Amino acid sequence: MSRRDLDSDVARHRLSVLLDTAVAALPEPPPTPTYVVDLDAFDANATDLVRRAAGKPIRLASKSLRVPALISRALARPGFAGVLSYSLREALWLQQKEVSDDIVMGYPTVDATALAALASDEQAARSITLMVDDVAQLELVDRVREDSRVPVRVALDVDAGLRLGRAHVGPKRSPLHDAAQVAALAHAVIARPGFTLVGVMTYEGQVAGVPDDVPGERVKSLVVRRMKDASVAQVRNHRRTVAEALDGIVDLEFWNAGGSGSVESTVADPVVTEVAAGSGLLVPHLFDHYRGFEPQPAAFFGLRVARLPARDTVTVSGGGLVASGAAGTDRAPLPWAPPGLHVTSVEGAGEVQTPLVGPGAGGLSIGDLVWFRHAKAGEVAEHVSTAHLLTGPAIVDQVPTYRGNGHTW
Repeated sequence: MSRRDLDSDVARHRLSVLLDTAVAALPEPPPTPTYVVDLDAFDANATDLVRRAAGKPIRLASKSLRVPALISRALARPGFAGVLSYSLREALWLQQKEVSDDIVMGYPTVDATALAALASDEQAARSITLMVDDVAQLELVDRVREDSRVPVRVALDVDAGLRLGRAHVGPKRSPLHDAAQVAALAHAVIARPGFTLVGVMTYEGQVAGVPDDVPGERVKSLVVRRMKDASVAQVRNHRRTVAEALDGIVDLEFWNAGGSGSVESTVADPVVTEVAAGSGLLVPHLFDHYRGFEPQPAAFFGLRVARLPARDTVTVSGGGLVASGAAGTDRAPLPWAPPGLHVTSVEGAGEVQTPLVGPGAGGLSIGDLVWFRHAKAGEVAEHVSTAHLLTGPAIVDQVPTYRGNGHTW
């Protein structure tokens, strides 16, 4: 075992003791999954994100938190400004609860009921910006609203994938790419009564969301880094071309781009006025292997040992909190503390139970907690009602998730 691996194991043993002790001190044992967020690590990650953003504001990606108290905590820090929302119903709720009055939809919405609510509420319409990439999305708003005198704010989602001939590397989202297409839709928005064009988004997911320093994958990581370098150069030129096409058509309030994994390269682009980030606050295990930054894991969920099938095996209750995206082992939850445990290749993470094997099993008894890290930030909150907030050695607060507030967006 290398010195680095030994240090990691020691730290994870200490984390296991810390989390176990903090949960044991609660008046009643919480249900599992027991979701704990380390506020010290959360705050340290927030500070580092602000440093990396180099003076440009960070728009908080709410999808990566889904806990109102944590959203408010991040927004209270200098350097964070506004929310990037994933659901219009969520955005309306955040605005009504005064969590934020500057909310940009990260994706187009076809939720007719929510669109009607937005278009009939002047305060909500001033606070929330819809994301569009097609005239049909504007037409849907017109079909559901009763009065076009309440202007609806919109931003254009422009594809920022890497183009290599006919190949496209990056998120398959917006049909808008060429500057002429973007300008044409901008003209259509401006000419349409009841809409105000205020922003642009260019999300380079192939840079922001792909690990580039994975242990045991040296060649692949090198290829990924070269792909990222090529993409950063290409998207920078692309943004400049699109910005030039929009110059004289509209004065934009913002140009949003990037994510937790691309902060430095994103804010270095002079066209970009703000960067989006959220996962970098909680740090799911997919964010462990980036070359440019080393954030601190801040979110964990605990499951209790229910069986002891063998000396090197324990079975925990539940566990199947598998992340969205292309199916693969990297989407499974990662047994983290105590160290020395892994899921089996045959059963993986199960809905009702999850067998774990390895040397770490020997020290566990029935009823003990095993702490996991999710592959993606935010998604674990869909499975729990409460987030337990840890400061130092103690849980200092228990706050509701979106689900705990009665919402499943």
